[in-house]
Amino acid sequence: MEKFTELKSIPSYLSLQNIDTDMIIPKQFLKTIKRTGLGKSLFYEMRYDENGKINGEFILNRDPYNKSKILIAGKNFGCGSSREHAPWALSDFGIKCIISSSFADIFYNNCFKNGILPIKIDEQIAIELSEYSKRKEEIEINLQNQEIKFGNKIQKFEIDQFKKKCLIEGLDDIALSMEKISKIDNFEKKLTYDRPWLLIND
Repeated sequence: MEKFTELKSIPSYLSLQNIDTDMIIPKQFLKTIKRTGLGKSLFYEMRYDENGKINGEFILNRDPYNKSKILIAGKNFGCGSSREHAPWALSDFGIKCIISSSFADIFYNNCFKNGILPIKIDEQIAIELSEYSKRKEEIEINLQNQEIKFGNKIQKFEIDQFKKKCLIEGLDDIALSMEKISKIDNFEKKLTYDRPWLLIND
């Protein structure tokens, strides 16, 4: 997983509340188990019309927002089903940080496992940050210091320290397991020695 330390971008702003995972990535795109290729279908029903043509009015279809790495969203973002394809699609599109006043719990935790930083802040601060999106001005995220920098202001945010460590070091669930591979090997060798009858012969 790519390491996350600092991020600077013109943010995109979706003011809608209660954006669920089916809006983020509709069910017809859940057949793949690959984490790549889903970005083109992100927010499919809002980004495309009924004929599959690009909706030029949707923010993520417009320059410079189609290159945004930061998404400012309405409250309760990522509600609905627990599909991990939702953060996969956001990440594949290029979104590395989502700022909202609240997230659905499962989606929030899935973000960390897929290299996305979800930041919970006061709703009024989110609205203030949205003005930077409208003016096409960059904001900056510093994960180490747990800060959002915008204009001449700094907004602190809270984050679980273990989740923070995983993002900074680029550790997903597989990488966390691999860090313990020597202990796993030693355990298996000891188990084989202590309980040889557990071995299954072909």
